[in-house]
Amino acid sequence: MYVYLNDRIVPAEDAVVSVFDHGFLYGDGIYETMRAYNGIVFMIDEHIERLFRSASLIGLKIPYDSQKLKSAIYETIQANGLENAYIRLTISRGCGSLGLDPEFCQKPSIVIIVKEQKDYPKALYKKGLKVIIAQTRRNLKEAINPRIKSLNFLNNILAKLEAKEKNANEAIMLNVYGKLTEGTISNVFFYKNNMLFTPSIDCGILDGITRGIVIGIAKKQGIEVKEGKFTKSDIYTSQEIFITNTTMEVMPVSELDENKYPVGEISKNLRKLYRQKVKTYIRNYRN
Repeated sequence: MYVYLNDRIVPAEDAVVSVFDHGFLYGDGIYETMRAYNGIVFMIDEHIERLFRSASLIGLKIPYDSQKLKSAIYETIQANGLENAYIRLTISRGCGSLGLDPEFCQKPSIVIIVKEQKDYPKALYKKGLKVIIAQTRRNLKEAINPRIKSLNFLNNILAKLEAKEKNANEAIMLNVYGKLTEGTISNVFFYKNNMLFTPSIDCGILDGITRGIVIGIAKKQGIEVKEGKFTKSDIYTSQEIFITNTTMEVMPVSELDENKYPVGEISKNLRKLYRQKVKTYIRNYRN
């Protein structure tokens, strides 16, 4: 396995950063996760654009332009001989002194890790996931802007630990006002009364790229989509629930806090149409 580290491709065992790196010390940095299909990174421009947006929001100047970042991503994929890959691009504030002041950080650390990405087991899409609503609340958007895809993930980790304790696959967090936000690694959708619902950005969620694609697909299919503020009661009375992210795409939920739900036609159809969009993107990108 090879890793991209600050302008070099190195064996994974040699890919080390300093103990004084502020990403390690304070979670001071940003990241993106992407997926490559048949050697093409899906929605790479959108992911890079969001990375630069995150960097701007924390006052971090990325020393590469978007084209150099894209080249580095493809170089890392090719170095590992992969066609279908999970990509993790991390940029930290870099090495500095002990203490929070970023002024003493010399330059950002840039790391790209890739691994083989296989499709999730088909059985999961047929059976659906078990999900809980966590006791851990989502960070206040007034405290940490959810538009920042930050290295500081402790909030999500605590919710994930709750899920593991209950043998669940994922945990959905509420905000401090008791409204639905998002999963630890996913955005949330539910369907009832011929409408598709998903928490709005101002609930304190990351504006997921897959989320945006699914909303667009649903609207093109004539499904009314409502983004808003919803409670546990709203989602408990759903006909269908599913979650989305870059790697799982559109994944049905069959159990939420011991409430059972069918794996219905809405999620099946949206996943099929999402896959069609991926294929079209790859074909157009190559042309």
